[in-house]
Amino acid sequence: MNQELMLILIFVPIVILAVIMGHQMGKAKELNEQKRAKESANEIIKNAEKEAQKLKKEMIVEAKQDISSLRSDFNREMKKQKWELKQSEDRITKREEILTKREEVLTKKEEKLEELGEVINKKKTEIEETLNLQKKKLHEIAGLSQEEASQIVLDITRNEMERSLARMYAEIKNKYEEEAENNAKWVMATAIQRYASSYVNEITVSSVELPNDDMKGRIIGREGRNIRAFENLTGIDLIIDDTPETVVLSSFNPLRREIARITLEKLIDDGRIHPAMIEEFYEKSKKEIEKVVRDEGKKAIFTVGISNMHPELLKLLGRLKFRTSFGQNVLMHSIEVAQIAAMMAEEIGLSVEKVKRGALLHDIGKAVDHEVQGTHALIGGELARRYREKDMVVNMIQAHHEEVPFQSPEAVLVAAADAISAARPGARRESLEIYIKRLQRLEEIATSHKYVTKAYAIQAGREVRVIVEPDKIDDELADKMAYDIARKIEETMEYPGQLKVVVIREKRSIEYAK
Repeated sequence: MNQELMLILIFVPIVILAVIMGHQMGKAKELNEQKRAKESANEIIKNAEKEAQKLKKEMIVEAKQDISSLRSDFNREMKKQKWELKQSEDRITKREEILTKREEVLTKKEEKLEELGEVINKKKTEIEETLNLQKKKLHEIAGLSQEEASQIVLDITRNEMERSLARMYAEIKNKYEEEAENNAKWVMATAIQRYASSYVNEITVSSVELPNDDMKGRIIGREGRNIRAFENLTGIDLIIDDTPETVVLSSFNPLRREIARITLEKLIDDGRIHPAMIEEFYEKSKKEIEKVVRDEGKKAIFTVGISNMHPELLKLLGRLKFRTSFGQNVLMHSIEVAQIAAMMAEEIGLSVEKVKRGALLHDIGKAVDHEVQGTHALIGGELARRYREKDMVVNMIQAHHEEVPFQSPEAVLVAAADAISAARPGARRESLEIYIKRLQRLEEIATSHKYVTKAYAIQAGREVRVIVEPDKIDDELADKMAYDIARKIEETMEYPGQLKVVVIREKRSIEYAK
């Protein structure tokens, strides 16, 4: 027992000492680890500070670069704006200079007109003084009556005045012809419209050839049932007379007449003619025409270069393919007017897109004018307004025959282009009687002037040649006579296109050798 106690007493202190030493060693190890951790933390902090400084420098460099780039962009934008501002200022300055020059030109013209007025007044005073002097001398020398003397003086004075006016006209003509080219673009829009032609009804019948005369009886049917069914369904008159192998379709509505024509041709080709087949072929023909109408409307706007249009206006536009005026197809006329008006608008700086639209639609009322009361121009304007066309386009349509006032230069251009298309050679058909009367009227106007011996209307009425007495008219009076005849024709006649007046003064000296 004592031995065991002794062992316990020996081992207990040893164990306690080992525990204490282990604790001290662990504590020392922990302190070492803390020291190493602290040193590592300090190292990380130093590295982080270095990295932060590096990043800071890089960010400062990038910021400086960004600032430099922004400053460069800002300087470029400022230079661009300054350049654009300078260009605008230059344009405004040029416009101001042009306006100033125009104002100076107008002022000079006014001054010249005033000077011309003073010259005319002076001439008038001189003529009156000369007239009084001649009256006095005639009374003293010739012993004439006052009426006879007055007539002689008036004849002399009239001749002098005519010569003076002719010289003045020649001077003014030569002077302003030089300026005409510069002002032509502005004059054209308002001057050319006076050639606008009036509208009359187009051809109202179509003919269909038959394989034989027996087909007429089959078309009429038993007790006329086939022809009655055909006329009631199509709304046209079917005329069957003694004309061999031909029947005539008559209607003021060209679209109905075309549908009826196709229906009748289908019936003739099929050979089965009775009310049921008439109705079946009529519906087929109607669908064919509707497709043609839509396609023609789309083709028209594509040809002219218009981007879009209301579907109902496209249909109405396509219907114009089956309408004529003076023998001129209205759809082709509308396309031609749009192209002419667009070229004129481009030339004088107006809205080409709006002019094209108004010109293409200017005769749209003719598609329904057999069904609606009123003129085709006013009907067309209401249709365009209904399908949301702009007011300017509506005015172009309604004003192209001057039934309402023009509200824009574009409307004047449409009227002018319409007149040009209608008046060009070969565009329209006119009767022989009207043609001969126009030629006679032209010759009457020319021969109504004094000292005219003969007048001839040639070139299908597009030129008048006037032969005058060479001993009584000089070159200056001949120029004035040509001007007077041309103005009188403009005032009293309607004619297509341009008409040329030529005054011929020919002096022949003849002698015979014996």
